[in-house]
Amino acid sequence: MKRIAYLLTQDRGGPVDVTVRLAATLLGEGVDVRVFGPVPARGAELIEGHHEHLLVAGKQNLSAAGRARAAIRAWRPDVVHAQDRRAGLVIAGLRAGLGVRPALVQTYHGVPDDVTEPWFRDAPSAAGPSAYTRAVLTGDAAVSRILDHTIVPAEAMGQFLRRRLRVPSGRLTRIDNCVELAEPSPPKGQVRHLIFVGLLVERKGILDLLAALASLGVFPRDARLTVVGDGPQRAEAEQAAQEPPLRGRVTFLGFRPDVPALLANADALVLPSTMEQQPLVVAEAMAAGKPVIATDTGGVADMLGRGHVVPPGDVRALTARLRALFADPAPNRTGVLLAARARQRFAPEVCARRHLDLYASLLRFDHHHRIGRRQLDGGRRWR
Repeated sequence: MKRIAYLLTQDRGGPVDVTVRLAATLLGEGVDVRVFGPVPARGAELIEGHHEHLLVAGKQNLSAAGRARAAIRAWRPDVVHAQDRRAGLVIAGLRAGLGVRPALVQTYHGVPDDVTEPWFRDAPSAAGPSAYTRAVLTGDAAVSRILDHTIVPAEAMGQFLRRRLRVPSGRLTRIDNCVELAEPSPPKGQVRHLIFVGLLVERKGILDLLAALASLGVFPRDARLTVVGDGPQRAEAEQAAQEPPLRGRVTFLGFRPDVPALLANADALVLPSTMEQQPLVVAEAMAAGKPVIATDTGGVADMLGRGHVVPPGDVRALTARLRALFADPAPNRTGVLLAARARQRFAPEVCARRHLDLYASLLRFDHHHRIGRRQLDGGRRWR
């Protein structure tokens, strides 16, 4: 393996965190890697000296996209890997041109915000997304056919791409996300410090969580909640947290780059989203040995097991699960099991090896394909 280029158009979020951790791991194994994009809000020091700053601020910014493609071409990578939707659009333009081309790969991290879980899973009579989102998904399907391969972290997303977007199975591979593997620190007693980490937007379910905790007899008097993240629902969430019995027991920290440290200081994670794929914070909490309550969306049940998930948007079920979590006399047993599972699936070294195997297979195929074409063309000229 010679050179691998990663392209990002964002500075924070799951795709950025995965890219930084993957790139750093590959660099540690002696692979020549360069990350193109904004300076990551978390972990920029891990790729120092292997990052080229560039910005593609919007899908319509054709000049910025052209500059990004020129910068990538100038570095002459063997593989170009897009790690967000806009980056996929940018590298699709690398398909044009003559000469030896790199293998083009994307990771499909998630669907647009107004795609609901029932429609995602092809449930009968499920309401579909907006016309704009359908157009975005049509574009995603086109990009997936232009690029050589698409990686999905959750099998549910692979099924969606095959069924809804008609992406051929041979162009899809599932590879788990990777996270920093913290030293496990399961709760020492009963769960009393909950943490929520995510954007404060409707699909993350912060208002559902606050409503569940406010239900009669759920939130123990000595329990508290830390909310990490920012977004348009923050003001509404802060207002809801002023009502009894939550008043004075919910702390809003905004965006923080030190999520692993914050998880280590909490007892359990709650993420009641209405749509996810394979959320990094769930993997991070598992690695830290923390019990997790989450919703049955995307690949979350595959990560945690069925006993740890509730139906998305079901506040009553979330309330019952929270009550059971607070009453559990030995939550450390769950934490230990989840930490072991995280080390098997989400270790950076495991993720890096699977990516390298995929890249090598794509380069071998393209090498043999080019040789075959040259031999065929030569045979035609000879005849």
